[in-house]
Amino acid sequence: MKALFDETSFKTSRLTTELYSTSFSLGTKFLADDIRDAIYGIYGFVRFADEIVDTFHDYDKPYLLEKFRNDTYEAIEQKISLNPILNSFQHVVHKYNIERQLIDTFLESMAMDLKKFEYNQKGYEQYILGSAEVVGLMCLRVFVYGDDEKYKELEYSAMKLGAAFQKINFLRDLKADFKGMGRSYFPGVDLSNFGDSEKKKIEKEIMMDFAEGYAGILRLPKSSRFGVYLAYLYFFQLLKKIQRTDAQKILTKRIRIADPRKYVLFVESYLKHSLNLI
Repeated sequence: MKALFDETSFKTSRLTTELYSTSFSLGTKFLADDIRDAIYGIYGFVRFADEIVDTFHDYDKPYLLEKFRNDTYEAIEQKISLNPILNSFQHVVHKYNIERQLIDTFLESMAMDLKKFEYNQKGYEQYILGSAEVVGLMCLRVFVYGDDEKYKELEYSAMKLGAAFQKINFLRDLKADFKGMGRSYFPGVDLSNFGDSEKKKIEKEIMMDFAEGYAGILRLPKSSRFGVYLAYLYFFQLLKKIQRTDAQKILTKRIRIADPRKYVLFVESYLKHSLNLI
């Protein structure tokens, strides 16, 4: 029965989310029931593409990414895929009218990771657009239930919030990216001599993105506002911890928020949500 296969597909996307990201999974659990699976569907798609370029070192990455791209488009065109991750994603694409351009731009950014290891300003902006901002827009399509007018109203804020999240990920993962894979995303920054002044400049840029992103969270429908706010709060606290950490230390350890602290953040944010303070 096709319905059972589709249910299995979305459960696979949910399991992928839960195994790969406890923080994102926690925020997703507090979205409305009727949109939660769609966000799992988007996350699973994004995560699998990212895994190809980041971790499949003993395999032909260009071939795997190109196959994933072709399989994605085929799933969308045929409205089915035997890959459960792509099967759930194609459902989301059709139900919420996610534009092909967003998918193209995301996959182009993944391809950039196969060949680019140092980014100039133009490349940095292009990578942020594809790897983060358009993912925020895919999620926004779901959050506004495909409403074009509401989507356009919140488009800029969603992009800025996605950019803030990604830039924090860059700072958090400096050790793995730079020392592990030789990647340097921040333009004009010599990571072999990374200092606090450069770090503060990046942090200031992130705070500006956060301000724009938060303004959009306040205008989201109630069905998604708390879940997105919870993700925002987690990344904001992660940034605060990074700000308290010496620049050179970030190159030697991965900064993270401990699970008990995550749940404290959840309780605090839930109280604010219940009292209409967000």
